[in-house]
Amino acid sequence: MRIGELAERAGTSTRTLRYYETQGLVRPRRSANGYRVYDEAELRVVHEIRALLAVGFGLDDIRPFVACLRAGHSSGDVCPDSVAVLRRKLAEVDAYLDRPGAVRRQLHDQLTQAIAHREETCFRKRDVPR
Repeated sequence: MRIGELAERAGTSTRTLRYYETQGLVRPRRSANGYRVYDEAELRVVHEIRALLAVGFGLDDIRPFVACLRAGHSSGDVCPDSVAVLRRKLAEVDAYLDRPGAVRRQLHDQLTQAIAHREETCFRKRDVPR
């Protein structure tokens, strides 16, 4: 299939496919007239790339998944390098999710201290004779 058909079937643009090619992720053959020609395996690679990008992976993170597919595996996430990327990404997400809890605890503590200080200050002002 040519680049326009691949773009349509993959739900992306020809410009994006050319970019993936410059990044070494997509490998077209060239016809005699210089047109890019893709086989079904490249469609699977593009679907994998787009799925991983959609959940926040960068192109460098995606390389092991593409290599895994190119090695003949039915899924890009079964190879050791892909699993390592998944573990690292999961740790990043966990750290990201932990951050709001830490911020909430800090804000709660600060609010608690502010209320205690305010009540203490107001209590002392009431006890002062006029």
